[in-house]
Amino acid sequence: METLRIALLGAGTVGSGFVKLLDEHRGRFRALGLEPALTGILVRDPRKPRPGWVPEGLLTTDVGRVFEEVDVVVELMGGTERAGRLVLDALGQGLPVITANKALLAERWEELKPHAMEGLLYYEASVMAGTPVIEPLSGVLRGNRTLELHGILNGSTNYVIGRMEDGLGFAEALAEAQAKGFVEEDPFLDVGGIDAAHKLTVLARLAVDPDFSWEEVRAATRGIQELTREQIFEAEAEGKRIRLVASLVPNGGRWKASVRPVKLLADHPLAQAAQARNALLYRGDAVGEVLISGGGAGSAVTASAVVGDLLRMLEGYPGHPPLPEPVPVPDYEPEILEEA
Repeated sequence: METLRIALLGAGTVGSGFVKLLDEHRGRFRALGLEPALTGILVRDPRKPRPGWVPEGLLTTDVGRVFEEVDVVVELMGGTERAGRLVLDALGQGLPVITANKALLAERWEELKPHAMEGLLYYEASVMAGTPVIEPLSGVLRGNRTLELHGILNGSTNYVIGRMEDGLGFAEALAEAQAKGFVEEDPFLDVGGIDAAHKLTVLARLAVDPDFSWEEVRAATRGIQELTREQIFEAEAEGKRIRLVASLVPNGGRWKASVRPVKLLADHPLAQAAQARNALLYRGDAVGEVLISGGGAGSAVTASAVVGDLLRMLEGYPGHPPLPEPVPVPDYEPEILEEA
């Protein structure tokens, strides 16, 4: 049995979930002739309380210890600076990297793109957690001309809005989401729409343009922090539901990306996404309308995609490639969503 040496960066919500699932799926790795073993777990503070299944003896602040004799790097620490340096260093050594870091992918893509083109970068968990959208957009759906896509890409804000529909105020609903571990360490990343904007940027590079601008998406982003119960109830009286939706549509001969709260008819496919769940509505010229919906927040659901990418790598599949070049903008009238 050959040892698979894994360097884990980060032991927060998703990182600790990955440690647990890695052990639970050990038999699947052994079926491939491999025994998974963590070389170390890089953290900021080894003394911070963590779930009992995270081995304290592997927690370290020593980068050299974690990267010594490693076969694959799993980056779940988040952020763009330190995580970026470590990821780029690993990729520069020819090591495959599995990440859930949508901010890093969105904001430092110019540096990461060459490695993604080589197949060294795996990032299914970066968008919609364990619900697969990266693989379809980088695979089977490329047999279509993309016409438009709309998504609920942040399960945290969907949870907050859902609890506001139940009668809670914004602050109370947010506190509950934080207590359940659905919200980022900086809540503005979620409620300000930044998390969804990061994810939309990743999807745009898979669907329409490998160099789609993060700054352009960021400039067209508005969150839910000013949303009130009165707005929620007024929308319900109109037979509608408010959701934070990320959209990529043709507009005036170019692709337009935006994130904002919108009013959806109650029977709209995206309006059906329940609390803490995500959904992507894709329209292509050949396949028509495709709806992908599932869990989009939480430790286990995100970690499941990381384990899936690890197994994908071991089975010989390359990482997720962006488009080789931009696709033509279609002459197409997209769905118009009413902003809230």
